[in-house]
Amino acid sequence: MNYRMIVLDLDDTLLRDDHTISPRTKQALMNAQEAGIKVVLASGRPTFAMTHIAKELELEKYGSFILSFNGAKITNCATQEVLFSSTLSPETAHELYAISKQEGGWIHTYVGDDIVTPAHNKYTDIEGEITGMPIVEVADFAAAVQEPVVKVLMVDDPEKLIALERKLQPKLEGELNVVRSKPFFLEFTEAGVDKGTSLHHLIQKLGIQREEVIAIGDSYNDLAMIEFAGLGVAMGNAPDEIKAAADYVTDTNMEDGVAKVVEKYMLNQAASTV
Repeated sequence: MNYRMIVLDLDDTLLRDDHTISPRTKQALMNAQEAGIKVVLASGRPTFAMTHIAKELELEKYGSFILSFNGAKITNCATQEVLFSSTLSPETAHELYAISKQEGGWIHTYVGDDIVTPAHNKYTDIEGEITGMPIVEVADFAAAVQEPVVKVLMVDDPEKLIALERKLQPKLEGELNVVRSKPFFLEFTEAGVDKGTSLHHLIQKLGIQREEVIAIGDSYNDLAMIEFAGLGVAMGNAPDEIKAAADYVTDTNMEDGVAKVVEKYMLNQAASTV
């Protein structure tokens, strides 16, 4: 197959544990772009927290794209045009806050370039560290969220979130997309919006077929794009359920798993056609 696009999750996939791209992986991706292959970043992160990685990979130069907020926003790196955007109403955010209080958990969302939470907690601190965004603790969450937001996260111990996900997915089906990203992040976006549907929207605009796409991820919020892509790849550090759904399992994020896929399925392919 002549693959024309590779779509990459960031944390624990493209990025090593220290949130950097290995030299081998970066070189493989730059070579792929030189060969005309689109490199697309797809993450649960806000757009703000993805742009420095897009710049490192020179996605602007090669006319590529960012799928942020678990696919709820698509941004053209060259023009900064937003090609797709999905939001939740303030009322929906308030309802999710009420549920989080009933369940005794924590919650946060994004207002401007800030992470907004009604109560300081260690998991929102992790989000702040990952994204580089400031955390604002507010006395009145509903009053602080008066405009549409792209997504909302409930955060808690992994065991508690597994049970909460199982409870809320059927309850909110048709209203919201409910999926875990990291074990301690349960994310809510508009119904029908995930990395898979966002990827479908993007390739339709570009005239690329799903069979020509490789998607690589490590977690539950990557499942939709792994299943959608022509070649869905799970990282070696992914849970067993994600590996089982993938067409191929590569090495871990600490063992250049992404680079090995690019070299095997894209660069070798490009070299063989010369």
